[in-house]
Amino acid sequence: MTKIKFLDVGWTYTTLASSLDVAAKRVLESGWYILGAEVKAFEKEFATYTGANHCIGTGNGLDSLELALRAAGIGPGDDVLVPSNTYIATWLAVTRTGANIVPVEPIEATYNMNPANLEQAMTKNTKAIIPVHLYGQPADMDPIMAFAEANSLFVLTDAAQAHGSLYKGRMSGTLGHAAAFSFYPGKNLGAFGDGGAITATDETIAEKIRTIGNYGSSEKYVHDSLGFNSRLDEMQAAFLRIKLEILDDWNWRRRNIADIYLKGLKDTPLVLPVVEEWAQPVWHLFVVRCEGREGLITHLKESGIETGIHYPTPPHKQGAYRHMSHLSLPISEAIHREVVSLPIGPHMTAEQAEYVVNTIKEFY
Repeated sequence: MTKIKFLDVGWTYTTLASSLDVAAKRVLESGWYILGAEVKAFEKEFATYTGANHCIGTGNGLDSLELALRAAGIGPGDDVLVPSNTYIATWLAVTRTGANIVPVEPIEATYNMNPANLEQAMTKNTKAIIPVHLYGQPADMDPIMAFAEANSLFVLTDAAQAHGSLYKGRMSGTLGHAAAFSFYPGKNLGAFGDGGAITATDETIAEKIRTIGNYGSSEKYVHDSLGFNSRLDEMQAAFLRIKLEILDDWNWRRRNIADIYLKGLKDTPLVLPVVEEWAQPVWHLFVVRCEGREGLITHLKESGIETGIHYPTPPHKQGAYRHMSHLSLPISEAIHREVVSLPIGPHMTAEQAEYVVNTIKEFY
């Protein structure tokens, strides 16, 4: 039976093994494993790739969000406008600073934050907005930034799923005041362990982030603030430098798979992703919607096709946020009930994508 994996991180290693092995040996032989030449080089290369002025490596994507918020002065008593439809990490970062979450419902067609809902969500204590480029498609940033400028708000984009995506020709990572990235192994630009980064336009913010993430220290054994230990690992940076070189090519492969899905499934009952004319997504995930998704998932599984659900439960219905479970967020709740993620990635062939399409058509 045909077997199509939803995610194949092992394929990533076997495809790049010779280069990765050389990089690992280089790091091990250097004798320098924390904040060394590899991290410095990757930070410079990723900043250049995104067009950002600064890049700071971190331990993971959640830390990237939290450190950027703390560097912007977000803390207890502040309100932060956050998408109601997102992975819980976006919410957790706000909570960890002591600030309050104000959920904002998405545009149903694109799943991203709806700029039209910002005015109603605004409070006298609002200090920041976190738009998420969910599933690899950029949020509509121009109206979000205009609203932020009019209200003196800090904008941190959650670009954890959007490495290489474009908004009106501009790279994700430069669309707000700062951007948080994750290099979790399954991401478009994924490490072989945890890792993250923050890109920023302002030098003051960038230096604050770097200091907070290094025990609150900008000089060895001098600690001027309460900091954290959140630094990109030297080995992971070396691996990421290799993968950054082929990121655009592998994103192109994802786009080819997405095109096959969009064309092949357009006459099915599935609700397909909508891509605005100004967006160039990188298809971290290809998410469709359908009623009674369990039947479709079972049919695909029986045909050897793995799927995912991103995400089955909205943040406000999670136990961690039980105090917000009373909120009525009908768009987000409907999305979470109906979404199914089809397999997509550089490991897939066009023939496999066609098989997925034909298998879905058999179901309907």
